[in-house]
Amino acid sequence: MTSQEAVVISGAVEGLVDEAVLRRLVQHVGATPGPVYGKTGKRALQQRLGGYNQAARLRPWVVLVDLNDDAECAPPFRQAWLPNPAPYMCFRVAVRQVEAWLLADRDEVARFLGISAHQVPANSEALENAKQHLVELARGSRKREIREDIVPRAEGGRAVGPAYTSRLIEFVEGPWQPEIAAVSSDSLRRCVTRLREIMQGLA
Repeated sequence: MTSQEAVVISGAVEGLVDEAVLRRLVQHVGATPGPVYGKTGKRALQQRLGGYNQAARLRPWVVLVDLNDDAECAPPFRQAWLPNPAPYMCFRVAVRQVEAWLLADRDEVARFLGISAHQVPANSEALENAKQHLVELARGSRKREIREDIVPRAEGGRAVGPAYTSRLIEFVEGPWQPEIAAVSSDSLRRCVTRLREIMQGLA
């Protein structure tokens, strides 16, 4: 592969916000996002992981999955899911949800949500539920449209608001700065590092 030839990295994720994050990270390391598969939940992703890993024997792949409460930390989770990753596989676990990676860019997420930066936790990976924490931060937003889009209606019985996904994708594709977020998010930093290692291996 010549230095002028674009590196295309395919991927698989749990959902739509994760897809936006994956595409942004691929672009962040100077590659071109390829097709992104999955987007139908965690169990479906796990069932297809072997096939994705097989494909990563020949070309670069990245698979993102949330840790949630499935393990105490990422290493045993990765070992259980994919003990023998292929040479071009970047299998990364967001601790504990991908929302923690977004919250790790404290200044930009505060500006986007319409809150003060000091309200955003310094260590988002320590949160038990970063997704719910983000919703609670939005509840105190100075922007009515943020509250209406991200915070669930009391009578609806849902965990997030009607435009939660589209708002987070807007943030990921816009002001979110992965290089800033990676300073305080170890799992994000490891993901970026692995993507760059794969890029270097293809140079």
